[in-house]
Amino acid sequence: MSFFLCKFAVSKTPHIRHLATKQTIRHITHTTLILNKMNYSSHIAEQLGLGQRQVEKTIELLEQGATVPFIARYRKEATGSLNEVQITAIRDLLIRLKELDKRREAILSSISEQGKLTPELEQQILAAATMTELEDLYLPYKPKRRTRATMAIERGLEPLANELQKQYSCDVEQMAARYINPDKGVASVEDALAGARDIIAERVSENAQARNRIRGLFRRSAMLSSKVVKNKEEEAGKYESWFDWKENAMRAPSHRILALFRGETEGLLRVHVLPDDDQPAYDTLERQFVHGNYASTEQVRLAVHDGYKRLLQPSIETEYYNLLKEKADKEAIRVFAENLRQLLLASPLGQKRILAIDPGFRTGCKTVCLDAQGQLLHNETIYPFTSVREERAAISKLEALVEAFHIEAIAIGNGTAGRETEEVVKRCHFKGKVIAVMVSENGASVYSASELARREFPEYDVTVRGAVSIGRRLMDPLSELVKIDPKSIGVGQYQHDVNQTLLQESLNDVVVSCVNSVGVELNTASRELLSYVSGIGPALAGKIVEHRNLEGAFRSRRELKKVERLGDKAFEQCAGFLRVRESDNPLDRSAVHPERYALVEQMASDLGTTVQQLMDDKALREKIDINRYVSADCGLPTLQDIMKELDKPGLDPRAKFEIFEFDKNVTRIEDVKEGMELPGIVTNITAFGAFVDIGVHQDGLVHISQLANRRVNDPSEVVHLHQHVRVRVLEVDLRRRRISLSMKGV
Repeated sequence: MSFFLCKFAVSKTPHIRHLATKQTIRHITHTTLILNKMNYSSHIAEQLGLGQRQVEKTIELLEQGATVPFIARYRKEATGSLNEVQITAIRDLLIRLKELDKRREAILSSISEQGKLTPELEQQILAAATMTELEDLYLPYKPKRRTRATMAIERGLEPLANELQKQYSCDVEQMAARYINPDKGVASVEDALAGARDIIAERVSENAQARNRIRGLFRRSAMLSSKVVKNKEEEAGKYESWFDWKENAMRAPSHRILALFRGETEGLLRVHVLPDDDQPAYDTLERQFVHGNYASTEQVRLAVHDGYKRLLQPSIETEYYNLLKEKADKEAIRVFAENLRQLLLASPLGQKRILAIDPGFRTGCKTVCLDAQGQLLHNETIYPFTSVREERAAISKLEALVEAFHIEAIAIGNGTAGRETEEVVKRCHFKGKVIAVMVSENGASVYSASELARREFPEYDVTVRGAVSIGRRLMDPLSELVKIDPKSIGVGQYQHDVNQTLLQESLNDVVVSCVNSVGVELNTASRELLSYVSGIGPALAGKIVEHRNLEGAFRSRRELKKVERLGDKAFEQCAGFLRVRESDNPLDRSAVHPERYALVEQMASDLGTTVQQLMDDKALREKIDINRYVSADCGLPTLQDIMKELDKPGLDPRAKFEIFEFDKNVTRIEDVKEGMELPGIVTNITAFGAFVDIGVHQDGLVHISQLANRRVNDPSEVVHLHQHVRVRVLEVDLRRRRISLSMKGV
């Protein structure tokens, strides 16, 4: 660092100082990049408890443009078989470290341009491991609006503040009198002392060590408290439990933090994150800044107290408020993401001819018939709830439609009039076996009003589009739900209150993971589904569909390379996740990557057979000694994956579809009685329990304490979305339309 000593020694003229500053910035940038890029992998490995070599190879692959699903599936040898969760954690931490370094460089440049960068300060900034440390170091140099301290400095009171901080025996009033200057707004001794104290107070609040000590105090003793805003008690009724609330801030559960913060945002609650007592903070700061027992000492003590109460306390409270919000957001987003994963991976009925009904009392039930590929064949509206005559007509119409379109299953939306429509369907007499299934409508209205739905069905209104979406969800939930913004699917907790950028990124990761884990049929997938395939994205997805429409179905994976702008890198990333069922190459129907086709062909050749015969004959596969095929870039993990694919090519990881029925005697909340045991479907999972649909248009809550005969820390340990469960009714509150349920001993 002798460079810096030399720099400050020669910077005597503005021109030389300017040149030195530019050199310093270049030097800082270079030094920062060297110091930190070398440490990325070791830091991430330490943080995540992974091997440094694993992390290094993962970072290398990510920076070469590889996606998380591709690395997890096809680069196991390089990463030591890291899974998607671990690779995503490496990616996210790498992004944060790069953002930290970007901020570090900006701060170093800013302080250097001010001519205030010392070698010691540079070392501290380079060593800072968190954004908080960086911002603390930058705070005294950060351009700011005019404060009481800066105005006092403008009035010439900084030398007085410096003298007072020395805290030696002196006549304070006599010292301050020398700074009286009415022209500058210092009319008296008290004005001079007040201005000096303002300067000292700001120094206290900007001192990095002091800030860390107060943070420690907040971490140990800050309380999260709330009170109702005066005269808003009636309006704030839903927050009644928190009209006078207090608990340890760092132990508060995420759902309560978000509820309190929402109440504050709505202007109904006042929320604070503060220690109960200011004295420990005063004592802490006095030990650092107050020395001796003189009149000047008393001035410093007053400044310290003011600095804490007026500047430092509000600043750290805001910091901890944001910290609690970040903690609560992460937990809420985790719950939402896990719910979304379970919803997207719900059991598909498969390619069946579907009659789908979007129920309604007054406006009728919009009814559509779909072929096995989900294409709309017919639509009309029936009115089973307007009169007995119309009900009979609706039943006759349903029976006729089922026969005319060879319907195999009926999908009924679970919204308003859903259970009543189900009863009408049960009164129908079909000639063959037809199953009827209640389907979640969450997000259907969002899809039906979207630009995508208008493009798919320009000649039909939103009710027809909504019914089509309900039918397609029964066939394949994943393919249909990817058309809807994940935030609109309705399986989250406080999703509108959390950080929307983080939420979108997390949910997008989940959709990408689900789509690639299931695999996508290249010749039938929608543009929206294709856009989530590894390496493709919306633009390339559009090109693939355009090519398919012009040239006809793809006959092999290799034909993907004919798509405009789909180069070798994109092909490498996407090919393994796409299926071509009608391909002449049987491997195109599997998750075996094209880069391993030659290896499988060699296996078949060594046995004197074909790839197709190898896939059809288990006895042949059992003759393969995979250790013979281990190479530098293809180890046992990849070979084991290949053997699994040869055994069950393109196996769908989703569970087998199961039919569910509600209790036929319970259709309204008024039918629900305490003590009843009822079948239900888990519709949402939160940090405090699970919501269960029992068929009365009002989900009941199984509190976390009622999920099992043991302590449950996370509801997802016990239940999953769309799980079929049996519950016991604990309480029914008709006025507030709340149902309390239990799964204990049921």
